[in-house]
Amino acid sequence: MGELKTWVSDKLMSLLGYSQPTVVQYVITLSKKASSPSDIVNQLVGLGISSSAETVGFAKEIFARVEHKSSGPNQYQQKEREAAMLARKQKTYTLLEDDDDDDGTVHVSPPPKKEESRKKKFRKRSEPQDDIDDDEVVKHGGKERQVKRRTAPDEDDGSESEEERLRDQREREELERHIRERDAAGTRKITDQKLSKKEEEEAIRRSNALENDGIQTLRKVSRQEYLKKREQKKLEELRDDIEDEQYLFEGVKLTEVEYQELRYKKQIYELVKQRTEESDFANEYKMPDAYDEDGGVNQEKRFAVALQRYRDPAAEEKMNPFAEQEAWEEHQIGKATLQFGSKNKKKKDDDYEFVFEDQIEFIKATVMEGVNVEQDSVKSPEASAAKTALEKLQNDRKTLPIYPYREQLLQAVNDHQVIVIVGETGSGKTTQIPQYLHEAGYSERGKIGCTQPRRVAAMSVAARVSQELGVKLGHEVGYSIRFEDCTSEKTVLKYMTDGMLLREFLGEPDLASYSVIMVDEAHERTLSTDVLFGLVKDITRFRPDLKLLISSATLDAEKFSDYFDSAPIFKIPGRRFPVDIHYTKAPEADYLDAAIVTALQIHVTQPPGDGDILVFFTGQEEIETAEETLKHRTRGLGTKIAELIICPIYANLPTELQAKIFEPTPEGARKVVLATNIAETSLTIDGIKYVIDPGFSKMKSYNPRTGMESLLVTPISKASANQRAGRSGRTGPGQCFRLYTAYNFYHDLEDNTVPEIQRTNLANVVLMLKSLGINDLLNFDFMDPPPSEALLKALELLYALSALNKHGELTKIGRRMSEFPLDPMLSKMIVASEKYSCSDEIISIAAMLSVGNSIFYRPKDKQVHADNARLNFHMGNVGDHIALLKVFSSWKETNFSTQWCYENYIQVRSMKRARDIRDQLEGLLERVEIELSSNMNDFDAIKKAITSGFFPHSAKIQKNGSYRTVKHPQTVHIHPSSGLAQVLPRWVVYHELVLTTKEYMRQVTELKPEWLVEIAPHFYQMKDVEDAAAKKMPRGEGRALKD
Repeated sequence: MGELKTWVSDKLMSLLGYSQPTVVQYVITLSKKASSPSDIVNQLVGLGISSSAETVGFAKEIFARVEHKSSGPNQYQQKEREAAMLARKQKTYTLLEDDDDDDGTVHVSPPPKKEESRKKKFRKRSEPQDDIDDDEVVKHGGKERQVKRRTAPDEDDGSESEEERLRDQREREELERHIRERDAAGTRKITDQKLSKKEEEEAIRRSNALENDGIQTLRKVSRQEYLKKREQKKLEELRDDIEDEQYLFEGVKLTEVEYQELRYKKQIYELVKQRTEESDFANEYKMPDAYDEDGGVNQEKRFAVALQRYRDPAAEEKMNPFAEQEAWEEHQIGKATLQFGSKNKKKKDDDYEFVFEDQIEFIKATVMEGVNVEQDSVKSPEASAAKTALEKLQNDRKTLPIYPYREQLLQAVNDHQVIVIVGETGSGKTTQIPQYLHEAGYSERGKIGCTQPRRVAAMSVAARVSQELGVKLGHEVGYSIRFEDCTSEKTVLKYMTDGMLLREFLGEPDLASYSVIMVDEAHERTLSTDVLFGLVKDITRFRPDLKLLISSATLDAEKFSDYFDSAPIFKIPGRRFPVDIHYTKAPEADYLDAAIVTALQIHVTQPPGDGDILVFFTGQEEIETAEETLKHRTRGLGTKIAELIICPIYANLPTELQAKIFEPTPEGARKVVLATNIAETSLTIDGIKYVIDPGFSKMKSYNPRTGMESLLVTPISKASANQRAGRSGRTGPGQCFRLYTAYNFYHDLEDNTVPEIQRTNLANVVLMLKSLGINDLLNFDFMDPPPSEALLKALELLYALSALNKHGELTKIGRRMSEFPLDPMLSKMIVASEKYSCSDEIISIAAMLSVGNSIFYRPKDKQVHADNARLNFHMGNVGDHIALLKVFSSWKETNFSTQWCYENYIQVRSMKRARDIRDQLEGLLERVEIELSSNMNDFDAIKKAITSGFFPHSAKIQKNGSYRTVKHPQTVHIHPSSGLAQVLPRWVVYHELVLTTKEYMRQVTELKPEWLVEIAPHFYQMKDVEDAAAKKMPRGEGRALKD
């Protein structure tokens, strides 16, 4: 071996000019693994050695000198096979009776039975005088010797568990292989599919065969179009001819022939004109134009064709006998309402008093300085000359702050692999940078991916970019969000949520189909974004061709730069006008009402065309309440105040309603946008001058000790408050009204928001990382490491769900669970449904649970009717999960009727979303090889499947009517909205714990305690459940309530 190393070292000196022991050992190892000299040459060329005759000769010589591994199973598989064979052999080993038998033969005693060995061992342990528990005295030929004997059962258990682990690993690898094959073979896209080579050839043959017929058809169509245009042209010529003759011979006496000729021309012109005008309404068939600009079916256009024959537009204009009367009435009304000077001014002011009761006093404290204001003052002449919508979009692109830095940015991307981009919100980072990279040719090497922290942002930005490029959404530009994929094989610019890019890592760990990854809105530090940081940082180290852009809207970019190995920071100077910051004089008790009053106060006191209003709220419920209150307070005022257009924006809002916030405000009106914190950085809305900031947002928090995850309304950080204020300075000087005092801002608010990874449940993240082959989670390169307690709790939960084995390795069950974009408990519930033959019902329940608590609604004026309709689905005390299943099944039986939803006080939008989620889950069942089976009548089987996923969430009733969780005991209560709130079963399993006024269990189902031991014997013991049946229920509670 020493001679070989010396020879390789000498050769490397001649090839490279240097040699080191590590390089020598590396080359020898490559040669041992190579199957031919050409493989060695390819490896050496890949390392940077030039391909020459000397390199080829060196490869041949070293291939002849080293020993090669035989082809066949790899080293890992060989070790697995040897371990399994060794375990099987050890089962047959027993003690020999003697070392040297007289007749030279070896006698083997038969293996003892496991039961007898166990009984014998228990008996010996029960006898104190027996000091040789597992020793056996063997007597032969007057000799005595003690032989230490192993316990066969322990040996068998160890070998069986090892065999089971290896078998599970093989099954998991087989499942992964099947998933990859199924993805490659059966990928279906929303948009047009690419034809195979055979289909293309067939299409070409058909096209050639029909070419002659097609040319003839085109000739006919062209002739018909020409005749139409020629008729119109001749008609115009005839009209001009008549007008010329009338003008030239005005006041001149015509001869009889000239007079008849002019009269003839007039008659011809009138007849042709009348026929042309009435041809659209004649009794002739016309192809209906039943589609709008987006390709959707327009029912009004579709049925309008049938009514055309009954219309007479000329008669409609002539047959109005009241035209003169209507004009006189309008004139009289105008005179009656005409006001001069300051007449009735006090009365007009008094009319506004009932709009808002108490005005809020604000104090102007600070001014946020403007940046690059002069750049936006003058529009380019090209912008004013733009005619088409596409030209206007292109000119708008040139007015963005990022446009002057286009070439510098592309040069920086070319020179560096990782760049941190810092720019103000609205500078054009999200929409323009991917387009610049596409125009520079980066999309030829792979897709350009851009991640967004929110679904709404991903959809709206993709739609905007597709408009700017002039392509259809879903083709060259697409988006991918949870439960919705709008991409195709043509897609080169792909916008997606950061969670969707994480899921792409499962099928493509190296992201080989991407040439550029842009992590946008990185300052928000969502859970998925922080995990993405660690993964993409690792990828950039072995994929030097991958470009990584980290985009942030804050100036605190040094932390991102340090994390990505001192990556350069590219700053885009934004454009922001000065913003006046106003604080309240005293704290407000009800920020919701204060925000509504402030919005009306601004609307009434400021001119209508002065600018729009943006109000921040914490969630959908507050936005809907504010919308209803604003409509109620402005209703009936009519023209006394300017029109107030209310535009809500939140995640669950339909896409067509979300687009309304981007529509220009009509002249003489004002738009008020009611938004969540999505409008802080993700979306830029033009025309906003006034921002109302209550100072609160909903933040997810998680307690790993109790397992309680809650969405609490908490104060925002100073960084978020400044982001909100900056939204008002986009198009002109703005004003921000903060509904809290200046003291609260400077002393009570935190500087930055706590990263989500440090305050949320990590079970899904751990399962995702384990699926990607990342096992050392404690040393994973997080930017801000999560609490070790939360990480350990996540590992414990996944082990309890059988997603991990005792070695911390992913099992086949865990690999199946990782394919579902759901919480691990919901995923385990779906995987377990295969055992109970009820997967059809379970995915319906999972889809309904994924929608949240927005299925039922209670109108304030019909609360009793809504409650009764809801209780109809809980007939028989079946539990909340099966009640949700009944809701979906009943809706499906009515062919997904909207009217049925209205009658049962169910939100149809939430049901449609649940249907979409269920369709995707059904496709994922096939992906993980779970058969779709139905068992609707067996409620116990469905409840067992639910318990299989949620057995850690079990609770039993106490004497005072409350409940106590079995593991990690704490007192909880059934939520009042549950169908079991009045029943109070002995044992329940719940979907989630929420903290409001109390610790409430949401979505509760009754279970039998013995199911816990049957389903999770590793988690529960009989002593945990056996004493519960003997206890009495509290007086007047539970079953006793019925008697």
